[in-house]
Amino acid sequence: MILADVVTTIEAVAATSSRLAKIDALAQLLALADAAELPTLVGLLLASPRQGRLGVGWRGLTTLDVSHVDASTLALADIDAAFDELVATSGSGAAAARTGVLTSLASRATAAEWDFLTRAMIGELRTGALSGVLLDAIAKASDRPVASVRRAAMLSGDLGETAVLALAGTAAELEAVGLQVGRPVLPMLASTAATPTAALEITGRASVEYKLDGARIQVHRHGDDVSVYTRSLADITHRVPEIVEIVRTLPAHDLILDGETLSLDEDGGPRPFQETMSRFGADVSRDLVLRPWFFDVLHVDGRDLLDDPLSTRLIELQKVVGEWRMPGIVTDDPAAAEQLSRDALAAGHEGVLVKGVDAPYSAGRRGKSWVKVKPVLTYDLVVLAAEWGSGRRQGWLSNIHLGALDPDGEFGEPGGFVMVGKTFKGLTDELLRWQTENFPPLETRRTQNTVFLRPEFVVEIAIDGVQRSPRYPGGIALRFARVKAYRADKTPSGADTIQTLRALLRG
Repeated sequence: MILADVVTTIEAVAATSSRLAKIDALAQLLALADAAELPTLVGLLLASPRQGRLGVGWRGLTTLDVSHVDASTLALADIDAAFDELVATSGSGAAAARTGVLTSLASRATAAEWDFLTRAMIGELRTGALSGVLLDAIAKASDRPVASVRRAAMLSGDLGETAVLALAGTAAELEAVGLQVGRPVLPMLASTAATPTAALEITGRASVEYKLDGARIQVHRHGDDVSVYTRSLADITHRVPEIVEIVRTLPAHDLILDGETLSLDEDGGPRPFQETMSRFGADVSRDLVLRPWFFDVLHVDGRDLLDDPLSTRLIELQKVVGEWRMPGIVTDDPAAAEQLSRDALAAGHEGVLVKGVDAPYSAGRRGKSWVKVKPVLTYDLVVLAAEWGSGRRQGWLSNIHLGALDPDGEFGEPGGFVMVGKTFKGLTDELLRWQTENFPPLETRRTQNTVFLRPEFVVEIAIDGVQRSPRYPGGIALRFARVKAYRADKTPSGADTIQTLRALLRG
């Protein structure tokens, strides 16, 4: 298969909002691929190469001095080989060697193909070809039941492997994929509700549990062999020896546990999420100890529990993890659920998760059996700049730079604005057009990709919180920022301050 076929399909997928049309386009593409090409193809479609991290970044990809071809015959096998070479490159001279690999690859691609590859390599494809849509496309292309394909993907944790089984294997091989200690599975996901009461109306009688501002972990144990995985199924066992030690003390030989971890401060309160995550990407530091809280068990000593109701799994969980269990109650009383939510917030946590007690564990799915409830924080910030979009946003001013008011000049000029983050989330086509029409008159300067503006537009931004960041002068960055609306009724002098945002930090 040549890359041009993939790019043509991706453009069609991005151009339609119809889920069925996306599935049809992807299914036709999958049906054209050879079995050996499927893992590479699926990795590109998900912007998650089968090799994992390639050791390249946005700056290195977009600053290459290269001329693209007008018509390409670049094949998936060529791309896969280049990615293998990138991953294998290390040591002295690695940066120059990677640049050479990228230059060679880019020079064989058209401009459109290189744009696609660039975004696929750094995980910013944003075409709507998410795993759920692609999973349905695999089922359609292979003429296998969606339920069988979904379960195989959930339990293998590998959509590329699932595509090979579905399209090139037998129905029996697909059905044979099962839960296996030591092989991580996709985690069950939660939908959202505004209040615990509203969540209970969705789930009925439920386990109402603390929702921590921590990192999701999945832990597998076989005897003394313990493996710890992140939400994205990355193996972090060597980073978290304290969690390994705790799990080895539990009264079971074989286990698969689902939970969260975070670090606590001197007063027993949660440290910022960023500090917890720093342990996943750095050498072990005993100065920052992680504590696990487990809220589900998928397997214990030869018994798979995926299909058992949560009520059964909770009984087994308590037997196994004891004090390491996530705080919570089982109730159908809204008042009790609301009180637990208040307790969780008072303890410095995000909110609560409300989980129907009759539901099985639906690995990899976001249904209504689990519902998360946490406050939505909104702030009025000022637009400082906007970046030109790529892909389907080409030609539009898209990603906006956000600033908070600094009234006393603590971090700059008095009455100025301190940058606290960027976002493109929540920007509809209508807002993109509006920005592109209204931002240029406010331009103060520009670079190749960014138009800097006089700080006149106020935008309401929803966030999940803030984290410490040396990247910006105010020392913080927004977490999961998304646009709610532009506020024509507000002036920049009425924007929220950097001090207000910094007050969200703990410790």
